[in-house]
Order: sequence, then structure tokens, then C-alpha cells
Amino acid sequence: MVSRVAKASASVIVLGLGLAGAFYLATAPDALPESHWAGLGVPDLENGRRVFWAGGCASCHAAPGAKDDERLVLAGGLPLKSPFGTFYGPNISPDETAGIGGWTLAEFGNAMKRGVGAAGEHLYPAFPYGSYIRATDKDVNDLWGFLGTLPKSSNVAPPHDLPFPFNIRMGIGVWKFLYLTDAPRVALADADDRQKHGQYLVEGLGHCGECHTPRTELGGLIDAEWLAGAPNPEGEGRVPDITPGSKSIGSWSAGDIASYLETGFTPEYDSVGGSMVEVQRNMAMLPAEDREAIAAYLKAIPAR
Repeated sequence: MVSRVAKASASVIVLGLGLAGAFYLATAPDALPESHWAGLGVPDLENGRRVFWAGGCASCHAAPGAKDDERLVLAGGLPLKSPFGTFYGPNISPDETAGIGGWTLAEFGNAMKRGVGAAGEHLYPAFPYGSYIRATDKDVNDLWGFLGTLPKSSNVAPPHDLPFPFNIRMGIGVWKFLYLTDAPRVALADADDRQKHGQYLVEGLGHCGECHTPRTELGGLIDAEWLAGAPNPEGEGRVPDITPGSKSIGSWSAGDIASYLETGFTPEYDSVGGSMVEVQRNMAMLPAEDREAIAAYLKAIPAR
């Protein structure tokens, strides 16, 4: 009898250890190998600048209140409020100590596309790698090269202010298991090249869905309501629906959308406001064909 109990207990322990091991493997940081980032060649700095503005790097990583050329000093420190606590944009200037000047391309690429930091840790998805995962390796390499040309800053950003259990990084592995994918957010039937490029910019580098799409209680984007509007994470108002047929931009033409992204003025001559001000400034730095592609994509997606 004792032998049976002992065997049963041992079986339960072994099963538990097996499940724990499987859980760890499924949720552990999953970085791409160094070899993945080899052979990309000399970065195209002009394309890197384009990726920089498309990705909105300055909006989160420039110092609070930075304007004009100061936005190229990626000193960090901007607070990003969320239902999970307050995140602070880190210093990503080329400073070797306070910034990411000591990182390799592989470490930067894995942060961008896998949400894995230089020390092998999970990064919080407040950094939108859930969108950046769709970036091409070339664009990541070009962006890395461009960032290296920017001014250094010795500023040390504050640590994130997160309550338990959100301050436990292991839990991010569960989030990644559930939500991290490079699959398209929507299927575009018979999409032309312009719409496909717009999809790449909106779903990837531009990470528009991170604000304009509602989330689950665990913070994952709800694809069935892609770009259909969401509560403002900072608690005031609502981020608008930007799908066709919406009350915000549903009546706008593709030309209206492209013009708004360039000038900040709506067809009714109202001006951009709120957090969209920073986004519009970034979009204005892009070539016209990028803004036109974004507009074409937004007119092609399903209405919600």
C-alpha cells in the first residue's frame, strides 16, 4: 500500500515537473540567433531615417517636451500610463552606458522583433514589438545604423512603476505565447502594391493598432475589432475608430487621409490634437508615397 502511494506521489511530481518544464520552454525568451542577423551589409542610412519616422521612435524615446532637433536625442524618460502601471521610455541613444550604444545588431533586432533585451530578458509590450515583429530584417538593420548617427545622451530613465503581478517579467512569456505573431492583422483580397505597402506600415512599423484597437484584459489586441477604436490608455476620452464607415474618418477620401497625415488638418480644417500630434509630426517626415499607401490601406480594410 505504501509502495503504491509512493509511486503515485512520484508520478504526480514527475508530471508536475514535466508540465513546469513545458511551460517554461513555451514562455521563455525566444531570441533569434546571431547568424540570423549576419550578412545584412552596410545599413542604408537614408532608409533608416525613413524607418525611424515611420516607427515613431522619437514619440516615446525623446525627452518629455522635446521639439525640433531635440527629438533626435533619444534620452528617454517619457511616462507612458497604462492600466498595468506606468512605463518610462528608455534611453536608446548611442550612449554606451545609459543608452544602447554597447548593443549589437542582433541584440537590437531581437528587441525589435522578439521583445528580448540585451540581457536575454523579456521586454514589456509597451514597446510595440507586437507590431515591429513584422519589420523586415533590412529595415531593422537600416534603423540600427541610423540610430548610431544620433546624439548621445547620458540620461538614465526612471524604472517602470508597475504593481504586482505586472512587475514579474516571466508573465510576459505567457502574453507572448498568446499574442505575439507576425501574421497579418487583416486579409486584403486582391490588394495592390500600394495597399500592401500600407499594410506593412500600419500593421508593422507604424504600429497604429497599438492605440486604435481594443485589447483583452491581458493586453492583447482584439483582431476582430482591428482599428475600431479603443479606450485612451491614459484615461481620458477614446482613441477613434479609423476603419471605413467610421464617424471619424469614414467619409474621408484616401487623399484626405494622406493630406491629414502630412499637414495635420482635417477636410473640415480642424487640426490634429491629443497624442496624434506626435504621430502626425512623424508621418509628415515620410515621403508622400508612404502616406498615400497608409491611406490606401485604411480605405481597403473591413469596416467595423
